[in-house]
Amino acid sequence: MSLKYEIVPVTGFQQNCSIIWCDKTNEAALVDPGGDVSKLVAKVNELGVNVVKVLLTHGHLDHVGGTEEIRDAYNVPVIGPEKQDAFWLQALPAQSEMFGFARTEAFDPDQWLEDGDEVTLGESVLKVIHTPGHTPGHVVLFSEEDRMAWVGDVLFNGSIGRTDFPKGDHETLISSIKEKLFPLGNDITFVPGHGPTSTFGIERQQNPYVADNMPIW
Repeated sequence: MSLKYEIVPVTGFQQNCSIIWCDKTNEAALVDPGGDVSKLVAKVNELGVNVVKVLLTHGHLDHVGGTEEIRDAYNVPVIGPEKQDAFWLQALPAQSEMFGFARTEAFDPDQWLEDGDEVTLGESVLKVIHTPGHTPGHVVLFSEEDRMAWVGDVLFNGSIGRTDFPKGDHETLISSIKEKLFPLGNDITFVPGHGPTSTFGIERQQNPYVADNMPIW
């Protein structure tokens, strides 16, 4: 593996912010820095990595709440999500009030992502997969070399993302999982936005929402 990662749960929602880095160059990115920035900075310092970008899977507050503070602290670009989540980023003040968070101002990323884009991190490459359903502009970040995926709130260990938010859609989410993620391979380990990691193969066997390879006893 050339891509290493450390999961740091943040905020009351225990959202999985991942610090990912290329072990050959030490270049790092923070995936979904939802808050608790001092905790994230302390972990970055402990790891001794060089933060060069922030990557966002989607625009919900618990995934992006610390973005601007991280961008300012490291003077790095914010990349993602896909542009259809712009309305979520513009609604951050309202999201803050709704969930009882400190006020988070609206912002735009430095770069929107599109399906098929590639994000480099040192010598590592992350492929961008547009996976709507939880939100319309949700993206997944996939390292083919390392057989890893950061899936935000699309898929969880034993569950799937909510679709009752504005512009969420259950059928679209199921399609994103079954048609875009599962074909990547049963061996892919994924880091979800909340809770423990799993593999696509395990979810195909055991996840009651999307299992299509459940063993017959």
